[in-house]
Amino acid sequence: MFPTQYDPGLVDPAQQYVKTNLFNKVVSHVHPSHTTTVNKLHVNHQHYFPHTESCVNECCETHTMCGCPVNPCCPSGPFGY
Repeated sequence: MFPTQYDPGLVDPAQQYVKTNLFNKVVSHVHPSHTTTVNKLHVNHQHYFPHTESCVNECCETHTMCGCPVNPCCPSGPFGY
């Protein structure tokens, strides 16, 4: 039996993500009047962009038996274990 051969590891290209920070700024506009009282309704359209993030941690395990454990207390069976 020949020894196991290993190829070099394969690395996928990195995935790129864009994370944008949004900063709100308020600009006040004052419109004075000289002789007439002006009552203006200023409608402030505020846009919200709710976003959630989550993180998932995953674990995968394998157990490989590389031979049989030796138990000195019990006699060997017909197959050596």
